[in-house]
Amino acid sequence: MIKALVFDMGGVLIRLNGQRCVDAFKKKAGFDDIEDYLDLFHQKGFIGEFEKGAINEDEFYRRCLEHCRPGTTPDVLEECLDKILVDVNPSAVSLIKECEGKYPMYVLSNNNPISLRCFEKMLVQAGIPMDKVFKEIFFSFRMKVLKPSREIYERMIAAIGLPPEEILFIDDSEKNVTGAEAVGLKTLHYRPDGDLRTQVEILLSGRY
Repeated sequence: MIKALVFDMGGVLIRLNGQRCVDAFKKKAGFDDIEDYLDLFHQKGFIGEFEKGAINEDEFYRRCLEHCRPGTTPDVLEECLDKILVDVNPSAVSLIKECEGKYPMYVLSNNNPISLRCFEKMLVQAGIPMDKVFKEIFFSFRMKVLKPSREIYERMIAAIGLPPEEILFIDDSEKNVTGAEAVGLKTLHYRPDGDLRTQVEILLSGRY
């Protein structure tokens, strides 16, 4: 029996557009090799270090500016990075409102403090403020470890305090789902074109 829900942020709660972000970095900042670092599922190089909490915002901006045309500012970089975010997934909003009060809900996300500021505003506007809806939020940059590392799932499970088979973890990355299954979590590999509420309701009802 599933007793708790854990959501990934980008790609599940928030819809993403990686190409729009890449295009913004190239056009607005002159960061022509951005695709060597930016990935929709797992960031690489110094962007991966930023999401792991291995470097802070100042160091992220410094490393980023090394790739950009002269005159580029941190504000431009933040604007480019935020272009990856499209909107809040309507089916996620519907699901969360349906499950609120029935299941404790959590977030486990590879993330960074810049995108987090945008996430918070978007979710408030959608009527699901993070600090009120989710019992606890696990971000990679705070935990200093990234999905799909075994450690991040084990620490999350310990904090939730339930057996892993009673926790449903929802992610749009196959690697992250595979990592979660390896520690015994129930999982849903969510595809962005699917209806999240319907998929989760089927799992919760046991019709699978």
